[in-house]
Amino acid sequence: MILQSLSDNVRRVSQFSGRSAPALFWPYAICVVVIAMASIALVMIPELLRSFGKAQAFAEAHPDKVTITSSPGHYSIQIHENIPGLMPDMTSLAYSMGVVIALAAIFLAAAVARRLHDRGKSGWWGIMPLPFALFSTFAMPGVFRSVEAGQPDMGAFFAVFLSNAAYLAGLVFLVVLLLGKSDPVANRYGAGATQ
Repeated sequence: MILQSLSDNVRRVSQFSGRSAPALFWPYAICVVVIAMASIALVMIPELLRSFGKAQAFAEAHPDKVTITSSPGHYSIQIHENIPGLMPDMTSLAYSMGVVIALAAIFLAAAVARRLHDRGKSGWWGIMPLPFALFSTFAMPGVFRSVEAGQPDMGAFFAVFLSNAAYLAGLVFLVVLLLGKSDPVANRYGAGATQ
């Protein structure tokens, strides 16, 4: 069933009409989300490790400006002043995550629309979380730049916070719509689901 789900949805990646039963939708959707999360991790982990390496080198060169706490299973470096260049490049990370999110949205868009159609709902419900994800992706680098400069922009921070909360609420609502039972009979989007 998984291979059928993947092949059906990849073949219909740009087909927004028709219906998709849960058995054809969920394996594909889960695969796209897992690939997106793995891609984000592959982008983030090297940058975070680079940043940690820079902090460690700074701590070794300036022991008077840091506090190092170490115990089995725990290691932390607290730097007592704002040192430019030690933070990860959050701007490039945010934009890279935005690209991954955009690609995942492109690969999921038609499948989500067909799944919503199978429930008798408009496919337009599927875009509900996207404006908030886009806003946060493009606003987040500014928040990180203000923090790195030592002058946090609390207005931008709260705007991103509220946007993320709205994104999560929209995503949960969308998932609830997608989890619902199929219309057992024909609706305005096509015949009843066969699987």
